[in-house]
Amino acid sequence: MIRGVLRRAAAAVLAAGVAVALVAGCTPKQSSQEQPAPHRTPVTQGAPAGFERYYGQEIDWESCRGIDDGTYYCASITAPEDWADAGGDDIELSVIVRLASSGTAKGSLFVNPGGPGASGVDMVQQAADFAVGDDLLDSYDVVGFDPRGVGRSTAVRCFDSDAMDRYLFDIPSAPRGSKERASEQQASAESFARACDVNSDGLLPFVTTESAARDLDLLRGVLGDEKLSYLGYSYGSFLGATYAELFPQNVGRVVLDGGLDPSIPSAIVGARQAAGFQSAFDAYLERCLTGSDCPFTGTVADARQQMADALTAVDARRLTATDGRKLGADSLVTGIVSALYSEGNWSTLSSALTGVLEGDADDMFELVDRYYNRYDGQYLDNSTEAFSAYNCMDYPADPEDVVAEANAEVAQKAPTFAPYWSSDVSLCDAWPYPPTGTRDEIHADGAAPILVIGTTNDPATPYEWSAALAEQLSSGILLTRVGEGHTGFNKGNACIDDAVVAYFENDTVPDGDLRCEAP
Repeated sequence: MIRGVLRRAAAAVLAAGVAVALVAGCTPKQSSQEQPAPHRTPVTQGAPAGFERYYGQEIDWESCRGIDDGTYYCASITAPEDWADAGGDDIELSVIVRLASSGTAKGSLFVNPGGPGASGVDMVQQAADFAVGDDLLDSYDVVGFDPRGVGRSTAVRCFDSDAMDRYLFDIPSAPRGSKERASEQQASAESFARACDVNSDGLLPFVTTESAARDLDLLRGVLGDEKLSYLGYSYGSFLGATYAELFPQNVGRVVLDGGLDPSIPSAIVGARQAAGFQSAFDAYLERCLTGSDCPFTGTVADARQQMADALTAVDARRLTATDGRKLGADSLVTGIVSALYSEGNWSTLSSALTGVLEGDADDMFELVDRYYNRYDGQYLDNSTEAFSAYNCMDYPADPEDVVAEANAEVAQKAPTFAPYWSSDVSLCDAWPYPPTGTRDEIHADGAAPILVIGTTNDPATPYEWSAALAEQLSSGILLTRVGEGHTGFNKGNACIDDAVVAYFENDTVPDGDLRCEAP
C-alpha cells in the first residue's frame, strides 16, 4: 500500500506487523558477563578503500534499557553519511544484539522487518521470537538495526504528530478528480517535502537502499562476521538483494522473505499491490460470508458491491471518530489494507467494517493507526517519513505510458479499491532531491545460494515478485508457501520453517525450488 500522496512512487510495505509500543535504548552495562559475544574482533579485510577506519571501530556495547538479563546489548555504530566521500560527515546506526540462548553463537544473524522505515531494533527487542523463531534464537546472536534515516539511527525528520495528522488525514475540500483537489494535494506534498528537507540536516539525498546495503556490510565487519547471515522481510528482501549485488563475495546464508521484483517501475509496483490486496480481500469475503458476524451478505460479488457502495458513501459523507478525525474513503482503504496483511486480522476487520456500516469510525481508525504506528495521538516512530524518503530516492519517475498502464491494471484487477488507489499528485515530484535509484534485475553473480520465500496470496509482495527475484538471482532458490498473508517464515508452515532453519543451522540448501502446501 502506498502511503498518502506517495501513491505513484514505490510501494514496499512493513513485513512484520509488530506493534511497536516500547522504547529501546541503552544504559550502562548491567551484566556480569566479561566479554559478551558482540565483542568479536572486527573484520576489516575487503573494506572499501578509504573506509577501513569505519570497519575497524570499537563498539561500546551497553545493556539495553529495560532489559538487564545480560542477553540484549545496544550500541551506536558510526557510518559515513556519503559512501562516495570518506572524508565527509558521519551518521550513527542504532543496533541491538540478542545473544544466542545456547551461549555459543554460530555468528550474527541480521534481520530487517521491511518498510522501508521499520525499526529492526524494536523488532528484536520486542519480538525476537516472532522475527526468527526459537531455533535460531538458540544458535545465533540476532542483530536488529535501524537503517539510516530510520528510528534511533540518524533519522529523517519532517512533521510533529499534529502536523502529521493533518498531512495524513485532512481531506481535500474539492471534489475527487478535480484540478482544485490536485492543487490542495500538491500544496500538502510540497509542505511535507520542505519540512523533511529542513528538519533532516542534509540527510535526504543519502537515504537510499544502496547506501543502507553498504551500511549493512559495515555492520557485518564491525560485528566480526566474515560472511553475512541475513533474514529480510518484504522491503528487507530488496535491501538483502541489493547487498548481494554489491557484495556477492560476502554472502553467507541469506533468506529473502516476501520478495520484491527490483526490475519493475514504481507505478507497476503499486498496481500489482492493488491486485494483491483485492485478491486478499476476496479471500476474506469468502471466509466472512460463511460466518455469523459478517457485515456483508450474498455472494462474493454481492459483498464486493456492498463494499464499493460503502466506500462511495463514506467518500461523499465522512464519518467522524471520537477523536475528531474524519474517515473518508482513502483512510477506509488504508484500514482495510492494514488488516489484510494477516489472516489473523480478518475478524477484527469484520468488526471494524460493521462499525463503519453503522456510522462508527473508531474501530476502523484503530486499524489505520496500526498501519501508521500511531498510538493515542502520537506517532511511535518516523516510519512514514523514512518510507517516503527511501522511495523517493530509490524509484525514478515513471513515463506517462507506464502510469497509464498501471492505472488500467488497477481498474481491471482491483475494482474495489481502484477509485481510491491512485492520486493525481506524487509526493516524489515535490521531493527536494532527484532519485538516484534504478529499476534493474539483480543477479548477484558469484553469491552463495540465496533462499527466496513467496506466499501464494501475499497481498503486499505478490507471489510473482518472489518468483521473479528467485529467477533473477544467479543462486536463487524459491520456497513457495501456499497460503494467505504477508511473508512466509515463522507463520506456522513447518515445511517452510524447517527448510529455513536447516539452511541457517547446517548450511543445508534445498535441491531445488520447494513448494510447501498449507499445514
